[in-house]
Amino acid sequence: EDHLEKHRGNLERAAVELAREWRTDKYLRQLEALLAVLDGKSSLIISGSGEVIEPDDGIVAIGSGGSYALAAARMLVKHSTLSTREIVEESLRTAAGICIYTNTNIVIEEL
Repeated sequence: EDHLEKHRGNLERAAVELAREWRTDKYLRQLEALLAVLDGKSSLIISGSGEVIEPDDGIVAIGSGGSYALAAARMLVKHSTLSTREIVEESLRTAAGICIYTNTNIVIEEL
């Protein structure tokens, strides 16, 4: 949030700055983490190694069930008229039904 404020809401620039900070910090660079960040225009994944990844189709998924949720979301975007929130919910439910490490306790935060 600090980076977003500093860069006046420019998600791409804020993500690059966060990734740079992550890469250069002695402790943060040890993290094996992924961060999914989105706004109305962009979807990005920031890795613990300092990479900023922008998917071609704008759909992001992270975590143990991420690949299942990603596949489900792509199918739902292509073949349904569900809202974005409904696509997220159904994709996560699909992942939970396949991946033993993904549960159905879903919390979606919209700003």
